[in-house]
Amino acid sequence: MQRASFLSTGLPALRRGLQLVLNAMAAVGALWIFAIMMLIVADVVGRNVLAAPIIGVAEISARSVGAIVFLLLPPAALNGTLIRSDFLPRGIQRFSPQTVVLLDGLFALAGAIIFALVAKAAWPDTHDAWTSADFFGVRGVWTLPTFPFHLLVVLGAAATSLAFAVSAIETLLKHRIEGHF
Repeated sequence: MQRASFLSTGLPALRRGLQLVLNAMAAVGALWIFAIMMLIVADVVGRNVLAAPIIGVAEISARSVGAIVFLLLPPAALNGTLIRSDFLPRGIQRFSPQTVVLLDGLFALAGAIIFALVAKAAWPDTHDAWTSADFFGVRGVWTLPTFPFHLLVVLGAAATSLAFAVSAIETLLKHRIEGHF
């Protein structure tokens, strides 16, 4: 019975708080996409109209893609809006709806583990970028530190892992309490 009370009070509060943080991350990612689009447009106009391109647009855009993806992944994982094939669950749903719920929970658990491993694997590069003051660009013309980009991958992967873990707990606890398995 304690699990039922935690599920009805604690988990929804945790989910709401997490949802707010992850939505803020997604908002930063969306604003970043807009900023990159404006930077590219300004570069094209500067290059073709003014014969004065903006230096570093290609490099900044390339580095930004990974960071933006890892800012947008966590809320998608929490909300269950990641793209995935549903032909198997639809086929199983007819015969055993409980199995589909179990598969959803296991999918979320696998996602939590995979993204925790991604965060762990990305950490050494992040640490090296911080300690070595690693930069990209053209020395003497313009440079940008790589550390923030690496850090966003680590934080995004960790947040995605947490989102998947919360989703797995919600799915499995809810259906266990309802007596499905």
